[in-house]
Amino acid sequence: MNWRTTSYTHNGGNCVEVSESHQQRIHRIRDTKNRTHGYLEFHRHEWQSFLHALRNNELD
Repeated sequence: MNWRTTSYTHNGGNCVEVSESHQQRIHRIRDTKNRTHGYLEFHRHEWQSFLHALRNNELD
């Protein structure tokens, strides 16, 4: 897996890394401070729905 730090990451802040599998249409997310604790995995449609909700302030 190739991990990249998100564009919203700031030095010393709460950061996540993303790994995308275009063939499997899977997005993986992990905490940069706790990489050994595993990752969360989302299907492409789930991830897109989550990002849409974030961008439209639909989450509490």
